[in-house]
Amino acid sequence: MAKILYADTDRCFGCGICELACSFRQTGEFSRSRSRVTLFRWEKTCDAVPVFCLQCDDAPCMKVCGVSGAMTRDKDTGAVLIHSDRCIGCRLCMYACPYGAISYDAETHQVVKCDLCGDDPECARYCPVGAIAYDLPERAEEFLRTVAAMRLRETSKGPAAALR
Repeated sequence: MAKILYADTDRCFGCGICELACSFRQTGEFSRSRSRVTLFRWEKTCDAVPVFCLQCDDAPCMKVCGVSGAMTRDKDTGAVLIHSDRCIGCRLCMYACPYGAISYDAETHQVVKCDLCGDDPECARYCPVGAIAYDLPERAEEFLRTVAAMRLRETSKGPAAALR
């Protein structure tokens, strides 16, 4: 079963190492603007959220692509791949992505997105606080349920709230 990439937004503090590791793996240079993962930062609160392709099962980017073979799914990793030799650069996939996870590399004039680094995402490997993880879907679901439960508990006004 293919693993999935997911983020713990409570852990991320916006260091940008994920962006640098990604860009180095993909382009051979450390450049946040050429990374396939983007950190959205709120400076007033020091919050940050890493945004990357979620490799959607019913990928809107693949649906809108009108060029045969320009976008395919890797059968082993489940990653949606963009083939630069076939892509015409129309950017419809960028507009179709509901998460803003596809970008345009101005240097290469190519549309780019996360390809899971061939099943070993650099962003997850080098995140110093483990805010980005690459694991089996069951582990991701367990983690996300735990986070949701903790948030509900924090806002709960139930009888146990007085004991917290």
